[in-house]
Amino acid sequence: MNTISILILTICFIGIIIMRKNLILVLLIIELLLLSINIHLVFSSIILDDAFGQIIILFILTIAAAETSIGLALLVSFYRIRGVLKTTNLYKLKA
Repeated sequence: MNTISILILTICFIGIIIMRKNLILVLLIIELLLLSINIHLVFSSIILDDAFGQIIILFILTIAAAETSIGLALLVSFYRIRGVLKTTNLYKLKA
């Protein structure tokens, strides 16, 4: 079962390399990356018979939910201002 998390992790790294122009897909790939780490921690805590990995998963899921909500809010505001969601336009965010 550990191979499933490693497979999802490699798919995420390949996805970040391929889809780095679309910000929404990059955000979704980062979420998938965090979920693959959670799968790895679950199986490791089952194998080691330790609940510490499952406690860490709760913190990771909380941080992932906060990261997603903040990221989506930034993307919506960026889309309202510029009208396009591409990473090539991020240099316009300088204050």
